[in-house]
Amino acid sequence: MLFLILFLQIATVCVSQDQNQNNTFLYEGRVEKLQNNNVVLIGSASSVSFSFTGNECSISLQSVDSYEHHNYVSLVLDEKYIGKIRIEKGAVQSFPIKVTSTKKEHKLEIYKNTEAHTGGVLFAGTTAKLTAISAKKRKKIEFIGDSITCGAASDGSDIPCDKGEYYDHHNSYYAYGPTLSRAIGVDYLVSSVSGIGMYRNWNDENKDEAIMPDVYQHLYLTKDNSKPKYDFAFQPNIISIALGTNDFSTGDGIKERLPFNADKYVSNYINFIKMLYQHNPKTQIVITNSPMVNGEKAVVFEECLKKVQSAFANDKTHKPILIFKFKPMTPKGCLGHPDVADQKVMADQYGPFLKKLLNEK
Repeated sequence: MLFLILFLQIATVCVSQDQNQNNTFLYEGRVEKLQNNNVVLIGSASSVSFSFTGNECSISLQSVDSYEHHNYVSLVLDEKYIGKIRIEKGAVQSFPIKVTSTKKEHKLEIYKNTEAHTGGVLFAGTTAKLTAISAKKRKKIEFIGDSITCGAASDGSDIPCDKGEYYDHHNSYYAYGPTLSRAIGVDYLVSSVSGIGMYRNWNDENKDEAIMPDVYQHLYLTKDNSKPKYDFAFQPNIISIALGTNDFSTGDGIKERLPFNADKYVSNYINFIKMLYQHNPKTQIVITNSPMVNGEKAVVFEECLKKVQSAFANDKTHKPILIFKFKPMTPKGCLGHPDVADQKVMADQYGPFLKKLLNEK
């Protein structure tokens, strides 16, 4: 039985000498690579993985951001999910990992649970006796979206929904994108921000907050120009866009909220796709509705997506825009969000569609 010793101790970062090799760590998602194989995990479900021998090691992690608060990562040991760990603000912290299986070699995967605006998680080394790790050549999908795509407010297993902070209930490892990607055997990238929209956000008319078209090309999903730009090296076979839940929302009912503007939504969507094509000319784009938008709004939503699709009908340079429709859902997570089980339902709906699309190529 595998298990994680979840006690925390402040420690000096101990880095294996084998880390100087280039094939000992595998980084995925929106990450910033630093010196000495250190890396900042930025976006939801961004990760670092490594293989090692022996029955124990420790990993060194640190929350690095301007907000001075904690973060979370999920750990997967030998392809088995073993839980979340909380990384407190402040100094680098060491987390011991112990295995009891008789396998000679083990693999540890560390996934950022919280999202980009919560701040980065610095992976600052491991004491593990590292062995080489190689990435399989697989097809790739990028998931662009909002809190639903982040897996935000989906997991109240450790801290109940009525306790703690918003990010205490995040679990991006079990969001629909990562879940379906594991099921169909593809690599994935999550580019998502809670509350964000295509032309306006959950509680902002694009006055005080940046919308997705403003932040997407920045590695940290922020307009902060001191941060690096995104390099578009991932080059996905498919880009899935699920944005609109927040554009259609009524906000908090206190701050000014204008009627939904279909023209702005469609125009911004078209321009956003044109930008994506500039950087990913061979990709297949799939645009989706939202299981959270129902009734008359859902009808308008679908009409908007069809207008976006038709805007590229005569585009012979790129693959046709496709539309996928999630079934309506009554979410069971925190603050009206899908929980882990709901995310699995979404993954089960969407996964076969994407798998078939990939197999047609």
